[in-house]
Amino acid sequence: MSANISSTLQPALFTYNVPALVFGILLIIVIICGNVLVCLSVYKEKALKTTTNYFIVSLAVADLMLAVLVLPLFVYAEFQGGVWSLNVSVCDGLMTMDVMLCTASIFNLCAISVDRFIAVSIPLNYNRKHVDYRQIILLSATWLLALAVASPVIFGINNVPQRDPSECKLEDNNYVVYSSVCSFFIPCPIMLMLYFGMFHGLRKWEETRKAKLRNSIQACRSLQHAAVAAALPPLGALPASLPRVIERDLAQSSLEELDDFTQPVCPFPPEYKNSTIQTVAYSDIQYGQKTQRKKRAKINGRERKAMRVLPVVVGVFLFCWTPFFVVHTTRALCESCHISSDLMSTVTWLGYVNSALNPIIYTVFNTEFRKFFRGFVPRCCC
Repeated sequence: MSANISSTLQPALFTYNVPALVFGILLIIVIICGNVLVCLSVYKEKALKTTTNYFIVSLAVADLMLAVLVLPLFVYAEFQGGVWSLNVSVCDGLMTMDVMLCTASIFNLCAISVDRFIAVSIPLNYNRKHVDYRQIILLSATWLLALAVASPVIFGINNVPQRDPSECKLEDNNYVVYSSVCSFFIPCPIMLMLYFGMFHGLRKWEETRKAKLRNSIQACRSLQHAAVAAALPPLGALPASLPRVIERDLAQSSLEELDDFTQPVCPFPPEYKNSTIQTVAYSDIQYGQKTQRKKRAKINGRERKAMRVLPVVVGVFLFCWTPFFVVHTTRALCESCHISSDLMSTVTWLGYVNSALNPIIYTVFNTEFRKFFRGFVPRCCC
């Protein structure tokens, strides 16, 4: 959300900022390429067609629009030393799109946190594979609310008396505070609280899962001890340890689990299954055959992987945009405070860099995205 594209220098005196032009062009290319790959990966890869990734696509679309509609004009003005040489109507359109798309980005992140919170808190009512009407409403609301926050600019709030046409900025300080509160200072705490609640729910779910697993393991061990105590004929050594899959599952500290939890199969020598000797029966254990899978409400492994990457996305977003909103709001509330144009330019560039970082984060932390990127990029380069 560009606060100011301006300079105290007159147009005839400004010097061209070539490094800003080069950096801006590279940033636009990286944003477009990275976010196009994100959209294509979800479109082409069946494993990535999840509700969480549809929200990520919405975020990528906001970043793409920012790179196409906002950044070229911003880079153009920065190249001219911050002086705005175009029409004021173009400036108002730029400010409108800037506010709307930056607001849409953070609202999309907030919508993702709401979606994840619902998936953890009430999984029975959560549709993992297809976008249902509630998620469509949530996606639509992010864009409609972002448009509502930005609409005062296009309706003329920037048309103040004695406006300097060589500056392109949000002219009304009250609107600056209003847009900052709506776009950042309200959604971010809500988003952080939802993530805190989500991970608290995940921790409780994991504790319950491990408790059930331990109970099954104890029952399996009891069966083995009972079989030994029954003095059965020596048909070969009973298994000295638990099944490998159970031991491995118990040892895991991460939340890696199959989509459907089943009771562990306790291995039993085939000679004992056909034996006429009476053994101890345990109702919770099935021997030598798989139990029928029960449909349970739980979070699958792919969703947990998505949940691990989302806090990184949010953390990077806060790192990139918090300096801008703090400086932006301070400048509006404290007119006597001196905030240099270099500082404003730096925090604005830092905010825009966030749009280029999200696809990189997906590549590093998400296995499915990483696999698609590795296969797609070489094909495009050949």
